[in-house]
Amino acid sequence: MPALIALALSVGVLATIDTWLFFGPLAATALAGLVWISFVSWGCHFHSGGGTKGSTTAAVCMSWGAIVGMVAVMLANGPFAGLGGAFAPAVAVGIGAAVICLSSSIGILSTIPASVYGFAMIAGPIVIGGQSPQQAILPTIGAILIGVAFGYVSEVVANALTKKGEPSAEDTADPEHAH
Repeated sequence: MPALIALALSVGVLATIDTWLFFGPLAATALAGLVWISFVSWGCHFHSGGGTKGSTTAAVCMSWGAIVGMVAVMLANGPFAGLGGAFAPAVAVGIGAAVICLSSSIGILSTIPASVYGFAMIAGPIVIGGQSPQQAILPTIGAILIGVAFGYVSEVVANALTKKGEPSAEDTADPEHAH
């Protein structure tokens, strides 16, 4: 079948399963409702080039970003708290953003956008879910890894369904190859 149809079918079916997973079997766990983190990391898999490299980049950089985000929140609520309610988080986020940029000199952490996505993802369980940064880190990383796995599987399935001679799912998901 054409690559775009194969990708749409693969992603559509797997998105249904992914969403069900977070609101069904995982609903009684710390991962409850974190499907949006899964979806962002799924997209990051493709944004980072797809395949094993895209999965590795998305998983490592997004997890690193989440850890940096966790530390930023801890700084804002701890040592920086005396700076005030608006300035403490601003300073902590600024430092976290700088750390992400500086850490990109390490090969495996070189994809700054993926790290920024992870940095932002930890805010949900903290701000919306009321979790402490320490409580939020493992569920955030867990949802990142689930999403990366769904990204990888959706690409493999789409490629398997694609008629030979058609662009691959990776090419179809790349805006430069869009029709």
